[in-house]
Amino acid sequence: MAYADFVTAMMALFIVLWIVGQSKQVKEAVANYFKDPGAFFESTKGSAMSSAGGKIGAGEPTGEELLKRQEEHLQQVGQEILKDIAKQPGLAELSKQIRIEVVKEGLRIELMESPNSVFFDVGTANMHEDTKKLLGVIAGGISNIPNHLILEGHTDSRSYGSALGYTNFELSTDRANSARRVLAAAGLAEGRFDEVRGYADTKLRNHADPLDAANRRISIILKFEGKIDK
Repeated sequence: MAYADFVTAMMALFIVLWIVGQSKQVKEAVANYFKDPGAFFESTKGSAMSSAGGKIGAGEPTGEELLKRQEEHLQQVGQEILKDIAKQPGLAELSKQIRIEVVKEGLRIELMESPNSVFFDVGTANMHEDTKKLLGVIAGGISNIPNHLILEGHTDSRSYGSALGYTNFELSTDRANSARRVLAAAGLAEGRFDEVRGYADTKLRNHADPLDAANRRISIILKFEGKIDK
């Protein structure tokens, strides 16, 4: 046997062995190619075969589908948190001041003050005991998911006068950081906190009334992650 014929035979053997070990989709794709190469290439435009696993890419979830799954999962987490808060003595009324919604970065859990119910002493980052209990329930509701967190603080537009230069920016940041400390004390790992932000009154919830109590709020954002371990 000529050497060239031997090499050809070996190559054919290796191809056969490779095909035998592949998935049903790959075998069908190879068979279709040999039946009609032109039609094969026309029908497989826009899809690709993974060189690592030999799987056809069309069966994999798209980025949009993964994002949708994350949204649904986080919304479910948020609803469970609201239910847990409503069960706690003394916290049911505070649940009316919580808004949960999906935003660009993830799921936002927002705690808004009202004219009759506040989370901090006026003009300070001293948190009320009920607020700490509320954050404890939230910490319990998100302790078993891997998503990282962003803490935000917001104030209304009342000017904060201080000879030391302490402004609404410092106040909003201090309140967000106070919330971070309470969540950490309730069991959330420090490594889960990505950012602490203080916006002062630059992102009012009620633009029509800059002094509205609802503008004074803290936000906990559960960030979208690449993968959810349910």
